[in-house]
Amino acid sequence: MAAETATPGTVRAARARRFDWREYVVYIGFVVLFAIFAITLSDDGFLNKTNLLNIARQSAIIAVMAVAMTFVISTAEIDLSVGSVAGLSSVTTAMVIGDVGLVGAIVVGLGTGLVCGAISGTLTTVVRIPSFLVTLGMLGIAHGVAMWISDTAPQPISNETFTTIFGTGTILGIPVLIFWMVAALIVGHVALRRTPFGRRVLATGGNESAAAFSGVNTRRIKFAVLLLSGAVAGLAGMLYAGRFQSGRFEWGEGDELSVIAAAILGGTSLFGGKGSVVGAVTGALLMGLINNGLILMGLEYSQQQIVRGAIIILAVALARR
Repeated sequence: MAAETATPGTVRAARARRFDWREYVVYIGFVVLFAIFAITLSDDGFLNKTNLLNIARQSAIIAVMAVAMTFVISTAEIDLSVGSVAGLSSVTTAMVIGDVGLVGAIVVGLGTGLVCGAISGTLTTVVRIPSFLVTLGMLGIAHGVAMWISDTAPQPISNETFTTIFGTGTILGIPVLIFWMVAALIVGHVALRRTPFGRRVLATGGNESAAAFSGVNTRRIKFAVLLLSGAVAGLAGMLYAGRFQSGRFEWGEGDELSVIAAAILGGTSLFGGKGSVVGAVTGALLMGLINNGLILMGLEYSQQQIVRGAIIILAVALARR
C-alpha cells in the first residue's frame, strides 16, 4: 500500500481541530477586560502600579484556595466549606499565638484545616455521603465553632513576625501575599501535571471505574484532595489573620463561591477529569480585576453584583464544549 502523505491543507485542518479557543476563554476574557478598563479608567488610576498590585493582593487568598479546589473538582467532588474553615483557622491561630508562639500557631492553623478536611474526606469516602452534603454541613459546623470559641469577638494578633510573613509584609515592594499565590500556582501546577498523584486525580474524575480497574485507589485519592483542600483553607485562614492582624469568624465568609467560580472559569470541569491550576489562578485574578474595575467605575454594590454575575455566566457559557 502506498504511504499516505499529509498535504498542507490536512496539516492546517488537524491543527485547527486541536486548537479550541474555548479552552482559553479565561485568558482571553482577562486580556479583553484589562484592555477595556485600561482605556476607560486611565484617568481613575487603574494602571497605577499601586492599584495593579492591590488587585493581585486582593485576589491572592482566593487564588490559593482555588488551586486546591481544582484538585477537588477534578475528581468530580466539591468542597463548600473552604471559606468557613478559613475563618475558623484564623480564629484558632489568633487565640493560641500569644501562648505557643509563631511555630505553634502555624501548626494549629494548618491542623485546624487538616482536621476539617479529614472529617469531610472520611465521611465522603468511607461513609459514602456525597461531598456536596458533607462539606455543606462542615460549612455550618466550622462557622458555628468559630463564632462559639471567639464569642463572635475579633481576636487580635500582635506578633509582627506572623503578620509580616502571612499578610502585611513586602519583598522588593511586592506584597508577600502575591508570593504565596505564585508559590501555590507553581506547586499546584507541577503536582497536577507532572506527578503520578496528579494523573491519578484526573483519572479518578475522568472515569472512576476505569481508574479503579487500572489500580488507582480512588477512595484514597478523593480523601487526599479533600484533606488537601482543608489544609489549604487553613493556610488561607492564616493569610487572612496575617493580613488583617486578627482572627474573625467572618474571614472567608462566602469565599467558597468565589473559589469554585475561579476554578470553573479557569477550565476545570465540574464533571471531573479536567483541571487547570494556571487557569484557576487566572480566574481568581479575573474576578479581582472585575471587582476593581467596577469599583473605579463608581457602580453601587448591587450593580457590581449584577455585572459580576453576568460576566461569570457569560464566560462559563462560552467555555462550554
